Amino acid sequence: MNNADLIVATLKAAGIDRGFGIPSGNVLPLMEAMRKGGVDFVLTAHEGSAGFAADVTGRIAGAPGLCIATLGPGATNLATGVGNAWLDRSPMIAITCNLVTEQLGRRIQMWIDHHALFKPITKGTFRLEKGKVAETLAAAIRLAMTEPRGPVHLDLPEDVALAPATEGVPQIVPPSKAPAAPDHNVVKACEILHRAKRPIAVIGSSAMRMENPGLLRQVVERHNLPFATTTMAKGMIDEDHPLSLGCIERSCRQIQRKLLRSADLIVGLGYDTVEVEYEAWIADVPLLQIDIEKVDVASSVNVAFELTGNLDDSMARLCAMPAGANSWTPQALAEHRKGFHAALRPASDTFTAHSAIDAVRRALPKDGVLTFDVGAHTHQIGGQWTAHSPKTFHITNGWSSMGFGLPSAIASKLAEPEKPVVCVLGDGCFQMTCGEVAVAKRMGIALPIVVLDDKWLGLIKVKQIRRQFPLYGTELQEEDYTEPPAHYFGVPAVGVRSAEALENAVKKALSAKGPTVIEAVVDSEHYVDTVYD
Repeated sequence: MNNADLIVATLKAAGIDRGFGIPSGNVLPLMEAMRKGGVDFVLTAHEGSAGFAADVTGRIAGAPGLCIATLGPGATNLATGVGNAWLDRSPMIAITCNLVTEQLGRRIQMWIDHHALFKPITKGTFRLEKGKVAETLAAAIRLAMTEPRGPVHLDLPEDVALAPATEGVPQIVPPSKAPAAPDHNVVKACEILHRAKRPIAVIGSSAMRMENPGLLRQVVERHNLPFATTTMAKGMIDEDHPLSLGCIERSCRQIQRKLLRSADLIVGLGYDTVEVEYEAWIADVPLLQIDIEKVDVASSVNVAFELTGNLDDSMARLCAMPAGANSWTPQALAEHRKGFHAALRPASDTFTAHSAIDAVRRALPKDGVLTFDVGAHTHQIGGQWTAHSPKTFHITNGWSSMGFGLPSAIASKLAEPEKPVVCVLGDGCFQMTCGEVAVAKRMGIALPIVVLDDKWLGLIKVKQIRRQFPLYGTELQEEDYTEPPAHYFGVPAVGVRSAEALENAVKKALSAKGPTVIEAVVDSEHYVDTVYD
């Protein structure tokens, strides 16, 4: 057994059974070890996509996602996906396969300092060395899974990969849980909550990593807490719940801000400011922050109290506390939801983006998974989509990189093949990662890929209009055409021009033997009113 074999055996012991990447000569020893050792190597069209796919795999699985690249340009391409995991708090092992040890640091073709590259966007970056391969890898896995979770980079010189292993497969020790908050702090947090007459909870992305997310629902029901969510946290509680207020800081955000600022207490439940800083929307409302870490806020934010500790433990103890009374009524909450959702769907005689999104929601079963990209449609979907369960709604919000949607859909389907998955992305995003369509075809994945084609970089167009700049540099297509190409990389493509046609196309694509590109040509003029209000 060489060290590459040892690496694969250690990854497998940690529950990692798949890695995404693009090979080079330096990668081949590790790839061969993966072939022999039963860890699948999924060839992506771009290293950035490998990082995005590993990110989502880490969110779903109980182990870090794995991505692999060669040195130099392979590493720099990979860095975008690694940065995504860094700010979205996803556990990841990112391996760059490098030159032989004696060549490192020399002015040689493709060589750069990988550790300098990855240091700002990882929890740690380490070189794998002979005699310390298993030790370093086991520590990296543990670090990636320790809260706050995130990526760890490992650099693998080719001579180290090929050298005989001198270590055994290590025991993978799970990370220690965050310590529980002191009892008196839990009591104080509950007292502050009970004094409030109009409290509102806002659930954030830290809550996505709870061992028992059902505790969130128990807390809001116990204390009659209306709740909103950040974009990433949608679905942590079924958004059909009568206490649900929807998503903050996306479409029609001023409606949500008005309600949030009418509260007399904001309760942040696992709220991570990497998604959106409190000062953007909280105004002078007092904040009760309940999370794993202390909150990062501007001095303008009125922090009433912080309950810092293991989030599952804090939620369980809040469930056990006596319930307080507040002035929220079911009627008031229902009226707010009705008005909010009406505002998200302005009347139109054309095929709009919001009607397209509703069509996809009707076609996708409740337990189905939606992945999507970054742009104007992100804001619209964040506000409009109803998510029913945890980890069925994959988006990048901390990093917010275009190109995320399609690789994340592929990763979602590979991780949970029994669940239907739909990917929705804008035409600009599709241009970035359309090569991954061929990956989905090669893997035999039934995946509707809905391209909302409005012929613009929609979000930037809206911002240009709002800021009274001329429309420049954001038009994607100058010529109109009736139908899309017959196929992309051998994958069938269909064009739809109505909500009914889109719904039917998605339903058909969900039962296909491979991916289908569905081009929905939409009128996105309503974005000016809903997305950037």
